[in-house]
Amino acid sequence: MRKGIHPDYRLATVTCVCGNTFQTRSTRPGTIKLEICSACHPYFTGKQKLVDSAGRVEKYMRKYAKKVPAEQPKA
Repeated sequence: MRKGIHPDYRLATVTCVCGNTFQTRSTRPGTIKLEICSACHPYFTGKQKLVDSAGRVEKYMRKYAKKVPAEQPKA
């Protein structure tokens, strides 16, 4: 590799709004502020919050729910 063209990696402290902090190496030294991290992200925690705006989830469930066939009249 050529010398003098690669950036310096220094310690950086990452801080999330949930209060989680950890250190990593980055080209941007100092503090990095995040809105969401692996400690509070629903994918990693398994606590997914379903946000329903204007009943769209219920409308979808009604539209694509399995329909029970109606009883046939006896002849």
